[in-house]
Amino acid sequence: MFSNLDFSSILYLDIETVSSYPGYTRLPNEVQLLWSSKAQKLRREKETDEELYKKAGIYAEFGKVVCVSIGYVFKKEDTDSYCMKIKSISNRSEAELLTQFVSVLNSFDKAGKRTLCAHNGKEFDFPFLARRILINKLPLPDTLNIAGKKPWEINHLDTMVLWKFGDFKNYTSLRLLANVFNLPNPKQEISGEDVGDMFWKEDNLEKLSLYCMQDVLTVAQLLFCYAGK
Repeated sequence: MFSNLDFSSILYLDIETVSSYPGYTRLPNEVQLLWSSKAQKLRREKETDEELYKKAGIYAEFGKVVCVSIGYVFKKEDTDSYCMKIKSISNRSEAELLTQFVSVLNSFDKAGKRTLCAHNGKEFDFPFLARRILINKLPLPDTLNIAGKKPWEINHLDTMVLWKFGDFKNYTSLRLLANVFNLPNPKQEISGEDVGDMFWKEDNLEKLSLYCMQDVLTVAQLLFCYAGK
């Protein structure tokens, strides 16, 4: 699988998102009403709108990006070994974070790194970023602007979709695939459920960034495993 893929042309990424407000009671009245309408579709048991608000961070209309980690691989000089550079962009201001991310993405595009890769990226990371970029009134980078493009013109790789091999029944987590391929567990200390508290209660962007960077490393390692490297 993808044995001829140019790994150095890929930008690997992962994002961390949280609810736009620290809690349900802090929502403006109109947003509370809109969330209540959304919650009706999410409710499976006798959960209240407030209890369901813990899921708000996965919806671009009710959440925001607090960290984007990006990485790329390159070959060591005169060897066949690869190295990877990873950086995190985190900020309490989503507008400032996304402005910086768009600039980086455009720079990579000009440098020929036009393929994006993430785990569950097609369902979550890529559309979430595109929506939040537009909400923040920023120009949409070409690599995220898929409107009107043919499928083969969209340079998005998704390690979860690739693992499905056409099977649409199951979601396979990054942690599970890391275990299957004997890669280090990217969720050793925290999980996605902890991100909201880490941002709103602990105000710990540094820890959040490290967590996000580990996911990027695992995504790249996973793609290498798919290619038999």
